[in-house]
Amino acid sequence: MLLEGSCHCGAVRFRVDAPHPYPYQRCYCSICRKTAGGGGYAINLGARAETLEVEGAEHTRVYQAVIDGEESAGERHFCGRCASALWVFDPGWPELVHPFASAIDSELPVPPERVHLLLDSKAAWVEVEARDNDRCFAGYPEESLAEWHRRLGLER
Repeated sequence: MLLEGSCHCGAVRFRVDAPHPYPYQRCYCSICRKTAGGGGYAINLGARAETLEVEGAEHTRVYQAVIDGEESAGERHFCGRCASALWVFDPGWPELVHPFASAIDSELPVPPERVHLLLDSKAAWVEVEARDNDRCFAGYPEESLAEWHRRLGLER
């Protein structure tokens, strides 16, 4: 599925092909929560890095979180003008890019179930709004973005 996204001020626009476009995975880690999570979590999608096209790239900045005293290789791209979170790229998986669902302007499909992950990192004020068929994890689930889409027959 072709996804089109942008920052709030419009300085950065991007397009990317996403075989895993369902916004089903809510991450409650402190990094996602503090850099992109208005509801106490952030939602990343799965896309093909080789298809990422960016207009206004000169306005993007990169944040690399410090995890356990070490700078993460993961690159959190955001707009340097309005600070909108745009996508995450990790050189450990160079074929993937993970746009934030909040930056996507295209109509996203509604997931049939959701996964709430890294709940051991959630802020006390955040209420997990899990539905009956949702899955909740203190850490990371074993099932990847791709495996979740495949299991439910939702790859595009």
